[in-house]
Amino acid sequence: MRNRILLAAAACSLLAACGEAPQNNQTTTVDPNYVITDVPRGEQAPPANPGQRNFGGMIPQGGSNANRQTRQRPAAPAPQVQRPAAQVRTVPLKELSMSDPFIYPDPDTKTYWLTSTGGALYKSTDLEMWTGPYNVIDISHTWMQGQFVAAAEIHKFNGKFYYAGTWNNHGICIEQVPRRYNVPLNQTQLLVSDKVDGPYLPLVKDSTFCLGPTTWDIIDGTLYEENDTVYMVFVHEWTQLIDGTMAYMPLSKDLTHRTAEPTTIFRASEAPWSKEMNSIGEATFGMKMPGWVTDGPQMFRTQTGRLGMLWSSWGENRYAQGIAWSESGSIKGPWIQEEKAFRGDNSGHGMLFHTFDGQLLYSVHHSEGNGPRKPEIWTVDDSGDNLILGKRIH
Repeated sequence: MRNRILLAAAACSLLAACGEAPQNNQTTTVDPNYVITDVPRGEQAPPANPGQRNFGGMIPQGGSNANRQTRQRPAAPAPQVQRPAAQVRTVPLKELSMSDPFIYPDPDTKTYWLTSTGGALYKSTDLEMWTGPYNVIDISHTWMQGQFVAAAEIHKFNGKFYYAGTWNNHGICIEQVPRRYNVPLNQTQLLVSDKVDGPYLPLVKDSTFCLGPTTWDIIDGTLYEENDTVYMVFVHEWTQLIDGTMAYMPLSKDLTHRTAEPTTIFRASEAPWSKEMNSIGEATFGMKMPGWVTDGPQMFRTQTGRLGMLWSSWGENRYAQGIAWSESGSIKGPWIQEEKAFRGDNSGHGMLFHTFDGQLLYSVHHSEGNGPRKPEIWTVDDSGDNLILGKRIH
């Protein structure tokens, strides 16, 4: 019943947005790309072997075919009684554990703001000591309420601050890929605030709104501006496609909706350093799921004007950071891949930012063995046509 209500509400919201309402004697067709549809679940990929390397949760015990039909990525915890806010404290960067660190330097306050998967916000004036965590997002009365946020970022356009984050609802299956995966609802959404430290509220207040096609498993969206158009560049998940892609979609001037359907930029397998998951013995969500991963895009230009993209996948040493380059200098490509990973040492989902004195730095998460993911900050050189990694400073 809950999912049928969600579907009906989405259809009504679309009609309202279009300024139309069906008459009693009319039949209305709703674009399926704007409706959240819950489909039946089915058999998934074979279970991982005991002791096998595994990303994303516990490896389940072997079981019956029925168990394999229902096994899927662990759902986010159900909303519970609100817990006391985490204690705000000031700690060195090395004491933080987080995935997908993103640093926004605010020139008005000379403050660096750090956010990541999980959605907490930290602040610093020297990149060494960080104060937080602060809770700055409010997604009440949306389908995202109570759900986990991943790959959070902060961007500024036209005097407004935008918080891009990926939310999921594992109670909804958008596609069942036979003997592979029950694909959950994942979407990168935009929140907005007048201040860098929030609070951030949904840019579109429709409770069932999704910025991308609802039939796509979309994660890790980032914003990029070219020729007065803001694009969302994002991951179309490998768990749905087998060979994951990077894609882009142009947004309206107010960023509230896409103005065209997504365009694929490249596939993960096009990079020589990106390895097929089963070939490197990597299970995913407790399953032997074959395929190539795309993660964490960020667009950048070198000082010579060359357009590149930082992105991540899995390589010979687990997680890896790579670079792709646009031969045309435009988001429309074509795109070519570096032969070797920028970092292939279980590091990735990195991004570039400038200090207030103009130095270019690179933030990334790294994991030693099976240890937690830890944020790091490195120097980089972009004075030529390539990006050259320097030394770690934090």
